[in-house]
Amino acid sequence: MLNIDLSGKAALLTGAPGQLGRVMARTLAACGADLLLHYHRDQSGAERLAQEISELGRRAAIVQADVGTEAGVREIVTAASASIGTPDIVIINAVQQIHPWSSVVEESLADYESQFRTCVLQTVLLAKAFVPALQQKGWGRIIGINTECAMQAFETQSAYVAGKRGMDGVLRVLAREIGRHGITVNQVAPGWTLSERDRERPSDDAGYRASVPLRRRGTDQEIANVVAFLASDLASFVHGAFVPVCGGNVMPSI
Repeated sequence: MLNIDLSGKAALLTGAPGQLGRVMARTLAACGADLLLHYHRDQSGAERLAQEISELGRRAAIVQADVGTEAGVREIVTAASASIGTPDIVIINAVQQIHPWSSVVEESLADYESQFRTCVLQTVLLAKAFVPALQQKGWGRIIGINTECAMQAFETQSAYVAGKRGMDGVLRVLAREIGRHGITVNQVAPGWTLSERDRERPSDDAGYRASVPLRRRGTDQEIANVVAFLASDLASFVHGAFVPVCGGNVMPSI
């Protein structure tokens, strides 16, 4: 039986208290990882999550920061040094929410700027902050949480898609630059995912489910499972991948 074992590894997870973030955090901790949990506004959520992880027997610390700024990422570096040390695994999950989406001519410039900062600049700043230490170590995992929307490019998605496609470009180049040092760089692209909030307040998702080849929505745990796999040695030769976890709703072609 294969086992996802992250014992002795430390992970940084941005956007940790979010609907998907909290499930990824619990899953990584269950696999043995210690965690630095980043949050922007939800301090109480981050504290509750850290307590859960501590009860699993793992180290957990929290840090508040704006990940789209140099000052914010410096706060994360300082917090890592004081708690888990240099993270072996960096999961880029935080993004500024801009709903409702609007058409290109109606979307505000501030929304495009927020997506650029929290998708592209976050990725660049975290790479600058942590990749050099991973290169010295000769082992590391960079995992970006992207979206099926980046491939769909549907109406009203322009700001979100622009940010996520920019993130994709940075991570693909980074994969070519740092793979030689034993660091893998991959992306997970969820579809419209069932989360705790959805289970409490179900949405009218019949139209979406009908468009998915598997005829259902994926769950937050299914996304977290793929992230844990990519973080582990089981995925040691998976590199530069964009992995849709959306039931076949998008399929990268060759």
